[in-house]
Amino acid sequence: MSELFDWQITLPIALAALALGYLLGSIPFGLILTKAAGLGDVRSIGSGNIGATNVLRTGNKKLAAATLLLDAFKATAAALLAGALWGPDAAILAGFAAFIGHLFPVWIGFKGGKGVATYIGTLLGVAPAMVLVFAFVWLAIAKLSRYSSLSALVATLVIPIALWIVGDHKIAVIMAVMTVITYWKHKANIERLINGTETRIGQKG
Repeated sequence: MSELFDWQITLPIALAALALGYLLGSIPFGLILTKAAGLGDVRSIGSGNIGATNVLRTGNKKLAAATLLLDAFKATAAALLAGALWGPDAAILAGFAAFIGHLFPVWIGFKGGKGVATYIGTLLGVAPAMVLVFAFVWLAIAKLSRYSSLSALVATLVIPIALWIVGDHKIAVIMAVMTVITYWKHKANIERLINGTETRIGQKG
């Protein structure tokens, strides 16, 4: 556990990594793509979020898929770029900042998405093997429950535990913080899961 407190990074580089990550993460791809496609402002429909789930409510599956990929890969790009420039600790910080940038983008009043795609993208940039763990857990829970939100919540809970077990303590702590934030962003989904009104996968309305 000693490496948990041994960050090989200076304050200026840490700030640079955070700024890089935030700027990339704050690009509102869902909003940009829907407007470019002539579908209007995605914030005016459904949940009002800019993420792929809400983009899907426009009826354009390809656009939703593109949003999902871009929201994930912007975090991956942030982590990989910061890692190449300044090392692995900078990569962790940049990935975290990209996640925060997606949730709270300065360009649109700090009202962004819920963060699952960007969570996965960060994981891909700093601990790629864990993406397989996330996918396995998500698919298993989805098959059992038919709830997409529950699947994501369980998967984000498992990831920090798995990272800690394999010894990636720094990443485990950062991902644990991201998990807590993800749960907070999904509080409405959690309430619906508790009272049985959450929409299941494949269910309309």
